[in-house]
Parts: sequence; structure tokens; C-alpha cells
Amino acid sequence: MAHCPTDSLLEVRSPDVAYTPERIVSNYAYRTTECSVVAEGSDGRPCVIAAPVERRFVINTERVVPRTGVMIVGWGGNNGTTVTAGILANKLGITWRTKAGVHTPDYWGSLTQASTVRVGVAADGKDVYLPFNKLLPMVDPSELVVGGWDISGMDMAAAMERAEVLDYDLQRQIAPLMKEMKPLPSVYVPDFIAANQGDRADNVLTGSKSEQVEQLRKDIRDFKRDNGLDKVIVLWSANTERFSDVREGLNTTAEEVLAAIKADEEEVAPSQMFAVASILEGCTYINGSPQNTFVPGIMELAAKHKVFIGGDDFKSGQTKMKSVLMDFLVSAGIKPVSIVSYNHLGNNDGKNLSAPKQFRSKEISKSNVVDDMVASNKLLYKEGEHPDHCVVIKYVPAVKDSKRAMDEYTSKIFMGGTNTIAMHNTCEDSLLAAPLIIDLVVVAELCERITMLEATAAEAEAAVAAAHAGAESKTSGEAAAPVGERMHSVLSLLSFMLKAPLVPGGTPVVNALFRQREALTNVLRACVGLPAENWMSLEHRLSSAGSMAAGVAAGVAAGVAAGGAGGAAADDPRRLRPGEIDPHPETKPARPDPVDMDEDEKEMLSEARARLANTRGKKAKRKMREKMLERAKRLPA
Repeated sequence: MAHCPTDSLLEVRSPDVAYTPERIVSNYAYRTTECSVVAEGSDGRPCVIAAPVERRFVINTERVVPRTGVMIVGWGGNNGTTVTAGILANKLGITWRTKAGVHTPDYWGSLTQASTVRVGVAADGKDVYLPFNKLLPMVDPSELVVGGWDISGMDMAAAMERAEVLDYDLQRQIAPLMKEMKPLPSVYVPDFIAANQGDRADNVLTGSKSEQVEQLRKDIRDFKRDNGLDKVIVLWSANTERFSDVREGLNTTAEEVLAAIKADEEEVAPSQMFAVASILEGCTYINGSPQNTFVPGIMELAAKHKVFIGGDDFKSGQTKMKSVLMDFLVSAGIKPVSIVSYNHLGNNDGKNLSAPKQFRSKEISKSNVVDDMVASNKLLYKEGEHPDHCVVIKYVPAVKDSKRAMDEYTSKIFMGGTNTIAMHNTCEDSLLAAPLIIDLVVVAELCERITMLEATAAEAEAAVAAAHAGAESKTSGEAAAPVGERMHSVLSLLSFMLKAPLVPGGTPVVNALFRQREALTNVLRACVGLPAENWMSLEHRLSSAGSMAAGVAAGVAAGVAAGGAGGAAADDPRRLRPGEIDPHPETKPARPDPVDMDEDEKEMLSEARARLANTRGKKAKRKMREKMLERAKRLPA
């Protein structure tokens, strides 16, 4: 595996991609396979006809990252206080002590901040990985401005202490910074959450539902203005609500939803009021709980205003494991026949879920996670057949935020055998959810800067060429690089972080975790003109495997050596092949030879070369910028 410095940026050099000061323009060949089932094939039997299909897209990604804020509904809860404190600790470099020693802040658990993506293969045949957030310009979470609403008026420092999630020494240092933060009054409709939440509700809006929605809209505008923000993303991290009714005349169209709010209808949930306010203010709205916030009318309203919505329910612990294990079992030809999932937790989420109607919302989101994986294998499951699936959640105050999840998977295996997998998972609930909140905000904001336009191959080539020409002449290239359309208002690309993925009507729901991740990373690869990752690695499968990579590596090394001062020529007889031992070591050139190095020395040499290459690259970029600036100065004259 090739090591890259963690601050390395991705720069694609291809005729199919152009970088301008404003955007990245990609000519992307989207290749899929269309299938049809016919009753009789060429041999008279039922047959699947498969045909490769290619479509061309011009993909534009704006490079300028806007100043972004996130407003969290339920800001004073465990998730809100944890993500706020985590962002502050990372931004200010706050370290803290525990009995295990000194800890430094990090974003572990975040897909965008703590994972890597395979970009390709180096000359020596090793995989090259780059941090996820270096594929495209993304928001730095440490620069996010955080605010929000809560039915509890407790200041954020006190709320953090109440949550009992973070270590005391960290709380002690961050408390002075959070003490001045106080949630805005929120919407409180007792019928939608458990009765046991009433003792927290001392910071609530009054007036009709229409008046409360207008106040929420004003809160968003004020937050954006007061903090000098370019955009705001609103995210629900408050209590799980019961399901609301869906019926004609109430919420099946956008007009019905707005009329229902105006009429003060009882079945308009608080989460739906926040969604409407966010959409009308042009702000992406993400639902981190399992209730049916996105009734048909709200989905129509989002499409009408071209605003992203995403949901439902953060996928942090047990369900994430389920989406991995079920995918593995079914893909391996093993037939799960029962899944029994038991949870107990002691935070306020568990307290709210102890009410039957709120638990039912959670049960639905947890139960549907295996559907697409079961449907993918008709060899194992007949039409309508499904594993038994039972979900239990209990409130146990003593365990607080340290949720326990126990699962038992019973499967049928070869020749009538039975296999049982039992799993115990201790989840620090809010410490797993907080990075998901960051990822949802970062990815949603990035998607707001991506547009796509289907085009012919000639049109796509012309768009990229025009963007190249615009960059060279220091013009924006707006007319030459068509902008196209945004993604669907239902942002299904967020599925990796969500338990019950919301998708556009008529499109398939994907729950398998690795399919969700690959979809996200491959869309980002398309934005910079790279093909979708296929993992075939044909260069490692052929009879020439190994020697091919070695030959390429030797050729590259020879070219570098020949180009340097005093370097050896590519055909230097003293150059050893990989694995050879020099019988006359005194004739060897005085330079590092990986053949004689141990693994640590090789790693040090690789890092040194990477730093040197990075330095050269920065110098070249600086000279290029200076040259472009000088040319720009001459243009007006």
C-alpha cells in the first residue's frame, strides 16, 4: 500500500476533466447494464438479456466552499451537546486527561473525516489511498457554526453535564465556551412524544402552528445573518415522534400541508413544522429520527422549491452491524431465517422510546433494514418469504448513554444444517451519532454544489475543452460549461449514515452498507473524471502478475534516476531486479536501495519521497499561480 501524506490533495490529469478557479468540470462516461427477462431465449428457455449501456454526463462541482452553519433541533440533547463540544475541541486543539492518559481531539467515526478512499494503483502495483475529504473541496467541520432549538432551556454547558457523555476533564475545559450558548425555544406538541418528556419542556414556542413556523423561519434567517453564513443546514436530532396520519386532505400534497398548518391541524407533527420552515427558507433538512416526517406533501414541497431533504434515523450501532452481517450472509449463500435484536439504554432517547407509540416508530425503521438483501437472492427466499425479525428496546437508566445491543442470527446452511451467530455490542450512543451528524452536513453541503447534465460525447468533450480554455484565459467559462441540474430533492446519497433511507418515489431502497458507501465514493470519483472503482485488479490476476508491476516500477525509477544529477541510466547493468542479491556490492551506486532495506526504512524512504514530491508540486503550483496572475494583469492593458 502506497503511503500518502494526509494533507495530500487529489488532482486528476485527464482530457476528461478541467479545473477552473470556480469549478471542476468532468466529462463522465456512466456505464451500466440494462436487463430484460424473456420467456424464451435462443435455446427456448427463459433468459435474461443483458446489454451494456453508456450515458455521458457533464458534471460541475463548485470549488469554493461556503461558510456553513448547522441548526440542530434538539440541540440541548446528548447528540447536540456532544457534536458541539467535539467541534470546539477539534477547532481549539483541546486535550484532556483520563485514567488512560492524555487524549487529543479527533473525528474518529466520521466517514468524511477519518476514512480513506482507494484512488488507484501506484507504479509499483500498490494501492494508493487518500483521505475521503481530499477527493473534492468539502466543509471543514471545525469551521461549522452550530446553533439550534430545544424544548429545554438549559444552557449547553449544563446540558452537556446532564448528558454524561464526555470525560469530566474535557467538559471542564469546554464548559466556559458552551455556557453562553443557549437553545432557541422549540415546538412542543405533547401528543407526539412520550409524556415523560414534559418535565424538560420549559423553552417552548407559543401561538398557532402557522405562527410557530413563521418564528422558525425567522430564527433561521437571523442565525444566517448574525453569523455571516452563506448557507444553513437544518437537522432533526430531537425525540422520536409517533407516526402521524397520512391521508388525503391533510398532507398528500404541498398545498394540503401548508393548509393544514394554517388550520392548526392536530396531526401536523413538530418535525414536519421544522421541515416546512427549512424548505421555505431554502435550507437542506435532514431527519435523524425514525418518524414519518416526510409525508408526500412535504416531499412535494421540497421538490417544488428544489431543496434537499434526507432521512430517516441515524444509523450508528446495531443496525449498521445488521446491514453488514446480513449482506455477508445472503451474499455467501447462507439463509438467515430469524433475527432477534434486543437493546437497552438509559439516555433520554431510551426514556422517550419507553412509550409504545414512539417505540413503534423505531421498530419500523430497524425492521426494514434487511429487505433489499433478502430480495436480492431468490435462490434462498421464495416470493413473499422473509426472515423472522424481532426488535426489543428497554429503558434502563443505569447504563445511561452506553447502549447495549444483543443480536442472534439463526441461518440455514449446507444439507439442512443450522448456524447461529450471537453478538454483543456496547455502543456509546452519542459518540457514534455525533460523527454521523458531521458527515450528513458535510455531504449534504457538497451535494448542493454539484450539478449534472446529460450530453452527447461530443457535447461533453466540448464542455470540458471550453472550461480548459476559460481557465487559461482567466474567464469564468460559465457559458461554455453548462451547469445542468441538481440531484433529486430526496438526497438518497446520504443513505450510508441513515437507518431507513429515504429515496425518490419509484426508486429502489438500498440498505447494504458497502453498496451505500461505494455509491457515494463513486459519485465523488465521477465529479473528478475518475471511473467507478471496480476492484477487478486484472494486473494482479494475470500470469504476468507481479513482474508487470515490478517492470513498471523499475521503468519509473530508471526515468527518475536518469533525469536527476548523476543518476544511473535505465539500462545500467548494476541495477538489480527485485529480489536479486548484488555479488559485488562495492560497485553499487551510493543511493538508497529498497532491496537492502527493512520495512521501517522503506516506509521512511517512501514518506521522504512523498514529502519531496509534495514540495515540488507546491512550488510548481505557486509558479503557475504567479504566471496566471501576471498574465491576468496584462489582459486589461
